[in-house]
Amino acid sequence: QPPISAAGYSSQAMNPHFAHTVRKTETRNCSDCHLSEDGDNNAILAQTLGFGGDYIDFMGHFTYLGGQEGVEAIKVTEWEEPQAVIGSFLHETAYPDWFSEHQDKDAQLTEHYREQIDGSVGCLQHRGEYLFSAGGKNGFQVFDIASIANKGVSDRILTGPFSAMGHDTHVKTKNATCLSLVTTQPIAPLRNQGKLMREINQERPMHSIYHYAVVTDAEEGLILIDINTLADGEPRNNFLKRALTWNEKGVLEGAVHITMGGHLAYIATPEGIVIVDLKDPLKPVVRGQVGLPEARASGLQLNYLFVTHAGGLSLIDVSDPDRPQLLQDATVPLEEARGLAIARSWIYVASGAQGVAVIDAERPLKMVVQQMIGPEEGIVDAHDIAVAHTNASLFAYVADGDAGLKVLQLTDPESVPGFYGFAPVPHPKLIAEFSSSKPLYAVTRGLERDRAVDETGEQVPVFGRLGSGPLRKEDMDRMVKRADGQPWFVKDTPGTGALLPRGQTDDD
Repeated sequence: QPPISAAGYSSQAMNPHFAHTVRKTETRNCSDCHLSEDGDNNAILAQTLGFGGDYIDFMGHFTYLGGQEGVEAIKVTEWEEPQAVIGSFLHETAYPDWFSEHQDKDAQLTEHYREQIDGSVGCLQHRGEYLFSAGGKNGFQVFDIASIANKGVSDRILTGPFSAMGHDTHVKTKNATCLSLVTTQPIAPLRNQGKLMREINQERPMHSIYHYAVVTDAEEGLILIDINTLADGEPRNNFLKRALTWNEKGVLEGAVHITMGGHLAYIATPEGIVIVDLKDPLKPVVRGQVGLPEARASGLQLNYLFVTHAGGLSLIDVSDPDRPQLLQDATVPLEEARGLAIARSWIYVASGAQGVAVIDAERPLKMVVQQMIGPEEGIVDAHDIAVAHTNASLFAYVADGDAGLKVLQLTDPESVPGFYGFAPVPHPKLIAEFSSSKPLYAVTRGLERDRAVDETGEQVPVFGRLGSGPLRKEDMDRMVKRADGQPWFVKDTPGTGALLPRGQTDDD
């Protein structure tokens, strides 16, 4: 359970440093902080500005999946330190006997806990002691997972620590399809107020969107649920209820997925993507819409929204939310594109019977499929995927429908030379799997370990110096946009420290 700072920000503390550009031989170049005219630094800028790259997210001892009539908690690492992912390169090195036992069991994961519900979970997220789920006709429900690793507790996933008379974190909706907590880092916004925070600690106020779980419902549209009571230390007031139900003119009819970028919501519907501004959370405003038949899921990175739909993976320029543009020539055809995970300049798309598509998005306008991880590698019905780091290696967790959970090691010291780079080429290997009793459709995202600020300039974790904080939205915009809002681009000087494109060496 990660702690929460006294200011209510998450404990993923950031230390502010000025750019190290004061040596005769520069360690930075223009494209480290500004848009490159080569179009190859979208992921780098997302990292530089503090949005994070979702590459070093942390999954933990258990991973959580949702599916038909329930949620599953599946143990994926050892308890002892180092907490090696079971079946991984480190597992074999640090715990050879346990690794051998794992292989003798045909790489099957054995410890798991299930909570039954009356619905199908298409989206879920764990944060701290709680697991949040969108369970179709079961609505929105929060489970208590504080004792998930406590062998002295018989029921590891609870609807509440005591009866519904004293605790009710279930909000009924007609058909809850997805949810976002805006951040996966544990926070407590109500702490961030008063003279101590504003004047003495010089903390910035947290945006009010962080008070809510943002839920999409295929019939009701957008639902906001205040979840502050789960972080206030008072066990007697955990009764969740709606703060808002909104579907103006039916614009969110059939909504299936939501991605949050600060207070901007990117909602997938059968007609395409709807951008809803929740700057005032209780007064939503539609900022823009893009037609894209049967949009299914999305992921945001700096100026681009990557969207899966009936035809594959497409790219939308959302640098101006009022005028989003579908980039017609940047679509990657896939037969069954579903959930996706962005990890710096790689995108992993769960593609049904095709498996997982590994897409090189270093140049988003020229995305290409680098490889497919299909039935030959053990992926047969991929619905969703999450990517996370454990002990310096990258792993993918795949909700593989009827086939359960599949765990892939994407990088390790032997198979990926130079795997310490910014975004090394993955070398996927199936290392563990779990056969579930019911199909699994969704997998939780890991803890965001490198996200300092959201896309609308709102601080997320605590900063380590008095009065310090991330760049504000207007500061970030000046680094990538002209006064008229149009992007401006730079060209690096050869030989002055620029990051080489993937696959290129100093000798090229």
